Amino acid sequence: MTKKKIPSRQCVGCGVMKEKREMLRVIKTPEDTIVLDITGKKNGRGAYLCHSAECFRKAMKSKALERSLKIAIPEEVYKELEKELSGFE
Repeated sequence: MTKKKIPSRQCVGCGVMKEKREMLRVIKTPEDTIVLDITGKKNGRGAYLCHSAECFRKAMKSKALERSLKIAIPEEVYKELEKELSGFE
């Protein structure tokens, strides 16, 4: 019997590999908007973050989200994402 492979992703903030289900997904939709994907199934290019505000701050400071999503992210979008992330902690 074969083992089922568990998908893992790397946090863009701290660089730690974790299971996909344990992380938050930030996506760039086809309309070029940045959205927090709670289900993990929305259509678009994704980047993964741990459930901590510290990882989000690291990703924001190093512009890791911008590199991963291949788009410049305005400051107001970062503030909106930070508000949404604070609800998950």
